[in-house]
Amino acid sequence: MVNKKKIFITGANGLLGQKLVEQLVEKGEFEVFASGRGACRIPENGFIYCSLDISNEGEVKRLVSEIKPDIVIHGAAMTNVDQCELNREACYEANVEATRYLLAASEEIQAHFIFVSTDFIFSGEEGPLGENAIPSPVNYYGETKLEAEGLVMSSRTKWSIARTVLVFGVAHDLTRSNIILWVKSSLEAGKVIQVVDDQFRTPTLAEDLAAGCILIAERGAQGVYNISGPDFLTPYEMAMETAEFFGLDKSLIKRTDSNTFTQPAKRPLKTGFIIEKARKELGFEPKTFRAAIGILAKQIILARS
Repeated sequence: MVNKKKIFITGANGLLGQKLVEQLVEKGEFEVFASGRGACRIPENGFIYCSLDISNEGEVKRLVSEIKPDIVIHGAAMTNVDQCELNREACYEANVEATRYLLAASEEIQAHFIFVSTDFIFSGEEGPLGENAIPSPVNYYGETKLEAEGLVMSSRTKWSIARTVLVFGVAHDLTRSNIILWVKSSLEAGKVIQVVDDQFRTPTLAEDLAAGCILIAERGAQGVYNISGPDFLTPYEMAMETAEFFGLDKSLIKRTDSNTFTQPAKRPLKTGFIIEKARKELGFEPKTFRAAIGILAKQIILARS
């Protein structure tokens, strides 16, 4: 029997983490170790779950040296942009220090370290962006992710960075909403919603981000890869497309701009990614936004049954 490579995932209870575990178990090519805070929230079998506080250096060191994974996919992070702005210490610990600990542990065993990053490392002055665009974050979340990227790039082990944009999806036991669910439930309730049309993104289905990370792992690809959806859209366009898909009243959707909302953290206006490199080198082919809505629609029905 061929020994399977070991893959270790952080943030397994989150949206991306759940999709990674699900797809890896289904493929059966790796021995899957999933870690998260507290108890396991993933209903599947076929993997080993370890409770881990990634901001505890000793715990990280002990667990990684025990498992000795060949590949680490570091997807755990503090991603609530406003919370990061308001709780900078917690954000730095979760996004920078935890990455430092995981990297050090990975260097010890020379594991391939795959880091999930974000479009929020950019200023938002132009988009869509290629892998070589110059970062210039406008909020603290973006600053911490950029600093963590720097640690990854200067590490002494094989590394990759998967940058992504506006990840959405449906996961088990997660209450977090997304633009599709929010638009659908608001319009079904007959609510008027205000949606910005001056921000541009390439929204990413969580399944596609997971598939992109797994392609990097399987191919042993190194360097920076943009892993996002293919469609360059404003939230207003996303809302209109969602309404159209579910046959809901579009007249309830009102256009507005970012100045209407006061939020603790500034958002980059225009990001989004060019994904040609991932397409060519990895064979990455994400779903269109329309197809992604269809996938979510099925998942919503399944979750209720």
